[in-house]
Amino acid sequence: MERPGALLLVAWLVLSPLIVGCASSPTPAPSPTPAPTLTPTEAKGTGSNYIIGPGDSLQVFVWRNPELSVTVPVRPDGKISTPLVEDMVAVGKTPPQLARDMEKVLSEYVREPKVNIIVTIADSVAFGLVKVVGQVQKPAALPYREGMRVLDAILAVGGLTQFASGNRARIVRIENGKETIIHVKVADLVNDGDVKQNELLKPGDVLVVPQSIF
Repeated sequence: MERPGALLLVAWLVLSPLIVGCASSPTPAPSPTPAPTLTPTEAKGTGSNYIIGPGDSLQVFVWRNPELSVTVPVRPDGKISTPLVEDMVAVGKTPPQLARDMEKVLSEYVREPKVNIIVTIADSVAFGLVKVVGQVQKPAALPYREGMRVLDAILAVGGLTQFASGNRARIVRIENGKETIIHVKVADLVNDGDVKQNELLKPGDVLVVPQSIF
């Protein structure tokens, strides 16, 4: 008859590798939660009312003409180039407005062209930018900073052009899917120092300076 001590010794020899293995096995780290991604609609915060600016990416679809359908960036000069349409001004326009302008040019080459434009990357909202478009020296998407005002943005883009109608400028702001228009007399601000026009800006704002009406 075997002694109890011998049985305990045998059991220890059998189980000890398992115990050591369990103790040395690291606890698996939890899988990281993937960062949320923005769909084009979520990134731009709105649909047909979105105002295109420098740095945005546009998908141009020409119905029944796949060779004319492309995805292009809006260049720093505010223009885009697609097959048959070169140097088309895009900044300051909504996607439907730009689509209609492109249709006019394409009608010289294509019978009854139908154009649809989708903003696939909206820099201003997705990356916290302020866009300044229209009749300014260097239309641009500017990094937003706390306390940023209209005059800061105008100076950053080199001021107004000689064709600017500065007192008809406007800030287009999208909040919670609703569009707000804030009228700003930029010419009075720049030329006369009217500080009442020096509105605070928010990330995603678009400052539009239209052309003078002759």
